[in-house]
Amino acid sequence: MTLENVVVYIVVGLIAGFLASRIVLGKGRGWLMDILIGIVGAIVGGWLANQLHIQVNLGPDILNKIIIAFVGAVILLLIWRLIFRGRRK
Repeated sequence: MTLENVVVYIVVGLIAGFLASRIVLGKGRGWLMDILIGIVGAIVGGWLANQLHIQVNLGPDILNKIIIAFVGAVILLLIWRLIFRGRRK
């Protein structure tokens, strides 16, 4: 893994996590949490797209990565909200 790949993962994670947090939760979770949400969302989205044999080809490769990471992050946050809905005071 090169430094370029790490930077791409961080940028994709930040964008996807921020957008997913805004849509699902109504606000961002902070830049570090947004990056983590986006990176885990990329893993979830990539796995799910692979299992369902879905390919995203809407433009540049980075845009396709952001879309898959965004979908995965939204799914991740929706599951998180379902699990921890009743635990909030």
